[in-house]
Amino acid sequence: VQLQASGGGLVQPGGSLRLSCASSEGTFTAYSMGWFRQVSGKEREFISHITRFGGSTYYADSVKERFTISRDNAKNTAYLQMNNLKPEDTAVYFCAAVKGLYTGSIVRDAGLYDYWGQGTQVTVSS
Repeated sequence: VQLQASGGGLVQPGGSLRLSCASSEGTFTAYSMGWFRQVSGKEREFISHITRFGGSTYYADSVKERFTISRDNAKNTAYLQMNNLKPEDTAVYFCAAVKGLYTGSIVRDAGLYDYWGQGTQVTVSS
């Protein structure tokens, strides 16, 4: 499975971005999808997770009410809509995939995921 993340960029505080994660996998619905972010020198941080058909979603407390995860299984693509961005959201954002259905706290563990995209830089600055 190859994942291609895109949509990052430079945005002012309070602005919005939508990240996309395109999968090469034809059986996209077999995979639950996650988003993580990482700042240089720090551990990768869980942001959000969506189950195979979008029935369940999970968010880190730091982004709840501001970020929305979704997926379009017909396009083999997952999305992360980010609103009201803050300087502390600045990081490299990674999408990830894991085969199967996972729910609960385990979805926050980066070690759960089998496949990772290359990352896209998000910079929030005035």
